[in-house]
Amino acid sequence: MTPPRTPLATALAREPLVLDGGLSNQLQAQGCDLSDALWSARLLADGPEQIERAHAAYVRAGARVLITAGYQATFEGFARRGVGREETAGLLRRSVALARRAAAEGEREVWVAASVGPYGAMLADGSEYRGRYGLGVAELERFHRPRIEVLAEAGPDVLALETVPDADEGRALLRAVRGCGVPVWLSYSCAGGRTRAGQPLAEAFALAAGNDQVVAVGVNCCEPGEVEDAVRVAARVTGKPVVVYPNSGEGWDDEARRWRGRPAFDAGRADAWVAAGARLVGGCCCVGPERIAELAARMEGRG
Repeated sequence: MTPPRTPLATALAREPLVLDGGLSNQLQAQGCDLSDALWSARLLADGPEQIERAHAAYVRAGARVLITAGYQATFEGFARRGVGREETAGLLRRSVALARRAAAEGEREVWVAASVGPYGAMLADGSEYRGRYGLGVAELERFHRPRIEVLAEAGPDVLALETVPDADEGRALLRAVRGCGVPVWLSYSCAGGRTRAGQPLAEAFALAAGNDQVVAVGVNCCEPGEVEDAVRVAARVTGKPVVVYPNSGEGWDDEARRWRGRPAFDAGRADAWVAAGARLVGGCCCVGPERIAELAARMEGRG
């Protein structure tokens, strides 16, 4: 008989946990072509074994939480490729199953976070780094809800509402997850102490204060230098555990569709992040298993 799973919130009360790193960069390291507009989500249909292999690489590196390949997986995005709603729902469920299988390879308990990317990710034009799509909160809620319902039914430990560029979309996502029966974390993409759309982070984080469904709030896919101040604001405004997974520090070139610049991710910064209130710590784009292994080694044994 399979033992009951520990709720993620319970685990976070015991100790900080290490998240995985960027899925896309690990898939590319495995030789996968991600030039398609569906990005890594295409492999849910064309190469699911590659996704499971990438998740397993992070488990071996010491990750205790795996984020699924659903970031850019939407009904609308797959419809543009001629994939129907029923098949798309199956691919969304598969994203959770692949991570769950890789998690089972860990010697310790590993949790699965089903990725719910922002509306801009579906557009595949870099809009998730700008926000302000011209849609209202109600429209964004209608966009997100069907995908969230399917992912929740697939049985993840948590829904990762991630790389959110705009407080309006944060509000829409929190409405869309009501009643789904799965805890969530809410993570913004930020720059200069504000959301990508320009709202103060304190204002954006405040949306999650007092919401018991939200088990963590924080930032991801931002420069590492943004993290410490964001952690302090998130902890102060919400009183919740904080989730952080910055990118390597390189910048995304929309036109060339590649990362440029020099990496600045340093596992040594995690000490300050944890001291400020971070309880889920990992990496995003261009942070691979080697960096996650360094992070896991540094955080091992912390309470």
